[in-house]
Amino acid sequence: MNVSVALFTADLRVHDNPVLRAALDGAPRVVPLFVVDSGIRAAGFVSPNRAAFLADCLADLDGALRARGGRLVVRHGDVVAETCRVAAETAAGTVHLAAGVSGYATTRERGLRAALAADRRELRVHDTSLTTLPAGAVAPAGRDHYAVFTPYLRRWLAAEPRPVLAAPRVLRVPRVRSERLPDAARLGATGERSPRLPTGGEDPARRRLRGWERGGLDGYADRHDDLAGDATSRLSPYLHFGCLSATELRHRAGRRAGPGAAAFVRQLAWRDFHHQVLAARPDAAWHDYRPRGDRWRRDEAAVEAWRAGRTGYPLVDAAMRQLREEGWMHNRARLIAASFLTKTLYEDWRIGARHFLALLVDGDVANNQLNWQWVAGTGTDTRPNRVLNPLTQARRFDPRGEYVRRWVPELAGLAGPSAHRPWRAAADVDYPPPIVELTAAAERFHAARRG
Repeated sequence: MNVSVALFTADLRVHDNPVLRAALDGAPRVVPLFVVDSGIRAAGFVSPNRAAFLADCLADLDGALRARGGRLVVRHGDVVAETCRVAAETAAGTVHLAAGVSGYATTRERGLRAALAADRRELRVHDTSLTTLPAGAVAPAGRDHYAVFTPYLRRWLAAEPRPVLAAPRVLRVPRVRSERLPDAARLGATGERSPRLPTGGEDPARRRLRGWERGGLDGYADRHDDLAGDATSRLSPYLHFGCLSATELRHRAGRRAGPGAAAFVRQLAWRDFHHQVLAARPDAAWHDYRPRGDRWRRDEAAVEAWRAGRTGYPLVDAAMRQLREEGWMHNRARLIAASFLTKTLYEDWRIGARHFLALLVDGDVANNQLNWQWVAGTGTDTRPNRVLNPLTQARRFDPRGEYVRRWVPELAGLAGPSAHRPWRAAADVDYPPPIVELTAAAERFHAARRG
């Protein structure tokens, strides 16, 4: 076998990439291929923010491959048809692909396997490219997945991840036609992107990782919920697009002693946990994992106020405005905003999940949807009646009101914690009153849950 194809999907990196490494080990010449997949656009998963970030990632990946003597081959169209076409044009015997857990990823894998087999070619799928453990690698006796995180975490921590793979030094790419690197528009995005998006790509990702290890990792356990401190890694967009390897992150954090590294590793375990749930229950992307018989309200004016960051509750509004501006939101803020929509307004979690997917650069189906269900009480969580009161959360995680003043400039003149209760301010502020009273909303929610 003289040629193999490394089909890039959500693994846009050269470091610790099992797909690229296996392709290089299997043949002297490799086609590093990315297909601008018309199926993803048709499915409605393209967003301006993710398209802009992806364009950065592809340009960065092409540069990394060229530095090693290769290049990224780009095609547009149906991913199965285009991959088979490239394999035929280069006489490649094997195509390598990272395993995914979404319904779209598994359908793509089945289509590729059948089409390549019909042409007497082979598909090899690598199941630790996107997660540190394969979905289903650890499971309770008699079941296909863990539904409770704590026992999963114990098994996950006990399982040894594969070694980190070195980036290739040299690549030889056969002659094959390639289209030009796409920008966001050619990736199918329409509409405006958030003005403060991060820059995509493996090189920016590794720079951010090094800075995080120097200045943030050790204090992560104590500071990760500090909204104003912005003390999380902000690596999630790079993990989503595979600019960084979750396996490499686990190894690097695991070499550090202390509660900060342990807390960060725990977040990587949560990521794997959600992927193994979705792999076993693909319908959980849009259907309740544990239905509770909710009779969700339909108040479009309230939902629109939530989307716009005009609910009258400053912490919720700050979170939603950060999402709009950055295409990203602090994890604690995500929980607060999601709880307000599902528990205070009692609106369907799918409304919020769609809005987050429309804006989040790290909009990952497994993590986004299952975290929304965790908050809504329809997922794997065993406490469906948990409510995150935004005023209580403000006292704990933004006690001086700094996060609120950063994202809600109308309240910049309110000092300290008074920014969380502008309705008590003596001065007039151009800010809406609360759209709902918290105590009454909580009572309605619990009454509705009781049936």
